[in-house]
Amino acid sequence: MAITLLVTDRNLNVVGDPIIGWTDLDVTLRFNEPASGNFSAPAYLPLMQQIRGGGYRIIVIRDGQVFCAGPIEKRGPEKWSVDGQDSNPGTITVSFSDDLALAVARATYPDPSQPATAQTSVARWTASGSAETILRSLFNLNAGPGALAARRVPKLVLGPVAGVGSNIVLGTRFEPLGDAARTAALAGGGLGFRTQQVGQQVELQVYGPTDRSRSVRFSRGLGNLREYEYDETAATVTAAIVGGKDEGTSRVIVERLNAAAIADGWRLEAFKDQRQSDDDAGDTTELDQAGDEALAEGAQTARLSAVTIDVPTQRYGVHYGLGDIVSIELTSGVEVTDVVRAVQLKATPETGELVSALIGSQEASSDPLWLTYTRDIARRLARLEAR
Repeated sequence: MAITLLVTDRNLNVVGDPIIGWTDLDVTLRFNEPASGNFSAPAYLPLMQQIRGGGYRIIVIRDGQVFCAGPIEKRGPEKWSVDGQDSNPGTITVSFSDDLALAVARATYPDPSQPATAQTSVARWTASGSAETILRSLFNLNAGPGALAARRVPKLVLGPVAGVGSNIVLGTRFEPLGDAARTAALAGGGLGFRTQQVGQQVELQVYGPTDRSRSVRFSRGLGNLREYEYDETAATVTAAIVGGKDEGTSRVIVERLNAAAIADGWRLEAFKDQRQSDDDAGDTTELDQAGDEALAEGAQTARLSAVTIDVPTQRYGVHYGLGDIVSIELTSGVEVTDVVRAVQLKATPETGELVSALIGSQEASSDPLWLTYTRDIARRLARLEAR
């Protein structure tokens, strides 16, 4: 195990020496969502001075590569006691995210060239074309070098063009950039987006996940699978009814079906409000995409949380990454192939590191169901409030 923790300022300049004496590290990377992490260390004066600066960041370097880098979110708890593990100099726990958290928190302006108080020219920002191009534009105009100066995330630039994704249509108005980006990524063929520190810049990278199910396999027999929990749930939506603009008999309505799921099980209907769309009866592209998104969210899910073991021929960051498709052999002998949704790194100087992966469908998550519903309601309300 070779892990280094650094502190930088908002311009990516390293502040002080590498953090020494840290006792534990826990970092979780998520597909198309910000990362989260924390570490604990003795509260030596040099460290306390390092982390007090406004806009400071943490970089986690694993085996010479940047594993996670982003802003400090919480300094504490700071603990001290006369004796015990919190005795002199005390301990400090620092929580941080990655730079994607700064970008996805932006709102999508209808006209990104104008401040929020001058949004009078257009009601929504709309675009059609390659999903990758639209994703790059969303981030560039609302958080990157193409944004208003006050809205730019420090050092954020666009990474190389990957040439991935299908053609889509997207419209957005004051919704969180992360929500709009995930909609575009899903409609474009399940694309991924992330931030990655490269030298003295933070690249916004759009990429197409790779099917590595033949080369990246986890099983007891291979010795790279420590444990797993496999949980299947039936589909909740197989027929999506989407309502567009206007009201009553004038409202544009489309229906999208998961024909295979209906034939295999049941017709399960759900209505999705997409009144912010400009689609009419002659062109329902955006409404169709919204229906397909509802079908994906309500599809049969297989949540597979697996604790994997890095071996020389199969390591995270080298042989597979977030969004890639991998396979795991269950005790029944069945092989499950699905997307790597999250990767967690836990490490201590005494026990070394442990890497675990959350693998499953679009809705695979370790979050309780009530939290998923709450997020969905909040997203719907935000769209209504932004009209």
